[in-house]
Amino acid sequence: MPGLTYLIFSLVPLIDPKKKIQTMGNKYNNLKFLMVVFMAALALFIIYSVKEQSIANPTFIFVAIGLLYVLLGNYMKTIKANYFIGIRTPWTLESESVWEKTHVLAVKTCFIGGLSIIISSIIKNKEFNGIFFIAITIIISLIPLIYSYIEYKKLKVNHEN
Repeated sequence: MPGLTYLIFSLVPLIDPKKKIQTMGNKYNNLKFLMVVFMAALALFIIYSVKEQSIANPTFIFVAIGLLYVLLGNYMKTIKANYFIGIRTPWTLESESVWEKTHVLAVKTCFIGGLSIIISSIIKNKEFNGIFFIAITIIISLIPLIYSYIEYKKLKVNHEN
């Protein structure tokens, strides 16, 4: 998993049609490093769980993913419009202001969602954590998506008037 993640992140700049990834500079490399480390930790946890023949502590996975959401959320405010990273809807890709507003909101939803997952996984039972994780993931995905559409429609109405 970490090797495949590294390979994908290494190939993306080569297939970027507008070469926007290259303008991100070190930010892209930092994201690549974060994702490879996360995948390596996840792979090690899976190998350990298989060796022990049980997932004795699924809390680790939820805390790790919650932390990833928090880190990615904070990272989103720094990325510029591109075809590979961020909230890439037709509306954010068409308008720089919609991209920026959507990502400001996404930072907040990812941060709050990630913290909620971390706290929940520490204090709640296993069954609740799985359902809560899925619900939070859906919410932090849908809110920016819907918001980007609303912002784009507002922008379009303002330009028509």
